[in-house]
Amino acid sequence: MTSSVRLTRKQDFRIEVAENERVSTRTTCKVEFLPMSDAGPQTGIARFGCQYETVPTCKSSTVREKPTIPNNQRHPLKRLISTSAVFAGVAASLAFPVLAQDGTGAVPQNAEVRSYGGGWDCILGYRVEGVKCVPIDFPENAYATGRSYGSGWECKRGFVEVGRASCKAIPLPDNAFLRSSGYDWQCDRGYRRERETCVPIVLPDNAYLSDDTSGSGWTCERGFTASSGTCIPIAVPENGYLTNADYGDEWACERGFFEIDGRCDPIALPANAFLDTASYGPGWRCERGFEAVEGACAEIDIPPNAHLDRSGNRWRCDRGFHLSDGECALGR
Repeated sequence: MTSSVRLTRKQDFRIEVAENERVSTRTTCKVEFLPMSDAGPQTGIARFGCQYETVPTCKSSTVREKPTIPNNQRHPLKRLISTSAVFAGVAASLAFPVLAQDGTGAVPQNAEVRSYGGGWDCILGYRVEGVKCVPIDFPENAYATGRSYGSGWECKRGFVEVGRASCKAIPLPDNAFLRSSGYDWQCDRGYRRERETCVPIVLPDNAYLSDDTSGSGWTCERGFTASSGTCIPIAVPENGYLTNADYGDEWACERGFFEIDGRCDPIALPANAFLDTASYGPGWRCERGFEAVEGACAEIDIPPNAHLDRSGNRWRCDRGFHLSDGECALGR
């Protein structure tokens, strides 16, 4: 059995008790004092322990005298509890302002009770300071955010914060308007931004206004392409058509024709073939069961134990067979 209490000075004693006439139990108890270096030499931990041993004794019983412990050391645990209570009271008194800042306690002036969770919040335009709600000093053209963090205010739409102390109006040039966010401006349709002004867009022939505010502000009509600030016609060859693509080829050949040297020539379709819309290759593919050989479609000679693959223009061995010298041999 071992327990610990706090003493102010070292105590070390032994207690031995012998009883009964023939067999007795010897009890040895010891109190050790363990000083605490950080609390001074007069303060430490007292460790109390007892050991029990059965020994033969005489008929008479003897009791050795038990040392006397001073009154001021008889109840160290009580002193420890009372000291802890004092510290708890001090901690509670220090924590009171923090709880008040968290919206608990009595409801001060310019505050309202929360609709859920208990506690209170300062009304709009006030913020917590200690146990009170004090007014927020926000500048002209600003409004209270109602948030407990930050400055507690933000600038109104059309104004920008300057030095965390004032709200300055966003300067708008002629022919411009505020964006929906309220923090920037945009030029009216027919104008484009040039630094801090809006200048008119000059439309070339065969062009129209676009919604691209970062570019020239205009796009060429269908059949024309932009070149050096003007719109020039796109030269489409015979049997070709406009692609209407913003990037890449401006025209392409009709089906059945392929592009060569800026013109569209007809595709020579061999027997047992059909037109292929793929942008690469000769423009045609062999039908199923035929394969391309020197610009023509030759019939595929399928060996025994083989079949056409997914494309239909090649063959492969059946399951359980493997290719060997152009034939399908049984696998081992």
